[in-house]
Amino acid sequence: MKRTVTIIILIIIALVFGGSLYYLYQKNQEDPVTYETEQASVETIIKKAVATGSIVPKEEVLIKPNISGIIEEIYIEAGEQIKSGDLIAKIRVVPNISSLQSAKNSVQSARIDLENQQKVYDRQKELFDKGVISANEFDGVDVAYKQAKQSYEAAQQNYQIVKTGTARGLGSVANTLIRSTVTGMVLEVPVKEGNQVIEANNFNDGTTIAAIADVGKMIFEGKVDESEVGKIKENLPLEITVGAIENKKFDAVLDYIAPKGKEENGAIQFEIKGSLDKNDSTFIRAGLSANASIILAKADSVMAVKEALIQYDSETQKPYVEIETGEQQFENRDVVLGVSDGINVEIKSGITKEDKIKVWNQIKKSEFEN
Repeated sequence: MKRTVTIIILIIIALVFGGSLYYLYQKNQEDPVTYETEQASVETIIKKAVATGSIVPKEEVLIKPNISGIIEEIYIEAGEQIKSGDLIAKIRVVPNISSLQSAKNSVQSARIDLENQQKVYDRQKELFDKGVISANEFDGVDVAYKQAKQSYEAAQQNYQIVKTGTARGLGSVANTLIRSTVTGMVLEVPVKEGNQVIEANNFNDGTTIAAIADVGKMIFEGKVDESEVGKIKENLPLEITVGAIENKKFDAVLDYIAPKGKEENGAIQFEIKGSLDKNDSTFIRAGLSANASIILAKADSVMAVKEALIQYDSETQKPYVEIETGEQQFENRDVVLGVSDGINVEIKSGITKEDKIKVWNQIKKSEFEN
């Protein structure tokens, strides 16, 4: 029995020993790892932050009436270029019954007062002609008569304004004729003939008849996330891309960053504005969606390598690369980094363009196939 156990143990030891020898043999048969190398190149590196938004006019003017009524005629269409003072629309006044009756009563009261003052004037003039009263006394009567006459004419004019929106002698400034206050392009005419409009006053914004803007002065309005707002500042250059205009970038300058953010979908967003380059003659329609690349830093024609080639010392956290010194022999070389765009990084010093840099994190062929 003991002999059998001894034989089994010896067999197991022999198998383990043989397996170890076989493993070491196979290990020695594997090809050594061959590291590839890359060299630095000359690149233009741009570090950007991206904002989404739209293209809008810098100054958009809303034309509103200063009298309520119904649109009788519209003389413009969206897309037309108009000048300041051009006729936009005509309004037909629908008078308020209470206001109309009040104005009518004022006319009647003024007429009664005028008739009375005229009788007094006629009597006093006859006495003045006979030398019964003094010139000073007659002058007071004459002034009262003229004031009564003026009040009657004003009451008549006010009655006509309440009734029709205008009056004789006020044709050039009639409230019923709506004119443009600026020069530019008509962006929108949100009303039609027959629509009722409300005048703009202290208690009501009024009905917009037309929106007019100078399309030669367009700006980008967008929003950036709170994680990016700390990296940007005013006067930074922007590159605007408009989805509707392919293969075209527009230059702009960041003019405004909101001091206060607003919560949208659980994230804090800050509004930004940028003025587009006035020298670009490309026509951009107001309201087109666009993206703005905010250029945080830019390095033109500098020596750069892929950021994946950079390694960091585990203790000092300083960047370095491995430079080939012989056949599959490498040494560490400290480098000074500059601008990075996430793919390439600027190398300010530490290596030359001729140095071959080790691709230390390359994927093995077997892993790639798997």
